[in-house]
Amino acid sequence: MSIEQARFNMIEQQIRPWDVLDQGVLSLLAVVKREDFVPPEHRGMAFFDTEVPLGHGQVMLAPKVEGRYLQELDVHRHERVLEVGTGSGYMAALLSHKAREVVTVEIVPELAKTAIENLRRAAITNVSVLQGDASKGLPTPGPFDVIVLSGSVASVPRPLLDELKVGGRLIAIVGQEPVMRATLVTRVGDQEFRHVELFDTVAPRLVGFGEPSRFAF
Repeated sequence: MSIEQARFNMIEQQIRPWDVLDQGVLSLLAVVKREDFVPPEHRGMAFFDTEVPLGHGQVMLAPKVEGRYLQELDVHRHERVLEVGTGSGYMAALLSHKAREVVTVEIVPELAKTAIENLRRAAITNVSVLQGDASKGLPTPGPFDVIVLSGSVASVPRPLLDELKVGGRLIAIVGQEPVMRATLVTRVGDQEFRHVELFDTVAPRLVGFGEPSRFAF
């Protein structure tokens, strides 16, 4: 099977059936080359319906989860996006085509370095990869229109919610195994947040976000 046929099958057999019907999102997934963000030893898994190991206990989320993330966030071209958990840089690459600017924070130095190189090769210039521990504070100031947590948390950290603009959205996989849910939180006022549980899934913990925060939403 050719790479392009595998990509087509991923979109049509995995992502679209998961209620990802936004044609802009589907087209973006066809354009950004997922295989270029997969470690060479796992290149054969690039289009599988599963997480892809990145080393250091981290993974790329399954393609259908990435697709749902993009659809639910509905990022616009004027918006500034924060991602926590860069991984290989793939989600940042997808977001870069939707947003004005993407700031992505990775705690593992080796992964941050790999992501920088992957994004450079993809000729993406509106993503800043910062190495640091976002659970201890952001290395760049907010506010942000969109915040993406590319991994799971025990609860949504209130300090990250505070970095959202009013009208801003945060998406994260929240809970404890075996029950986790992708959750979209929208800031509807200075101290008001609306949260919607989207779908059940499971993902590895973001490093530093293991236990419920006393600031939890």
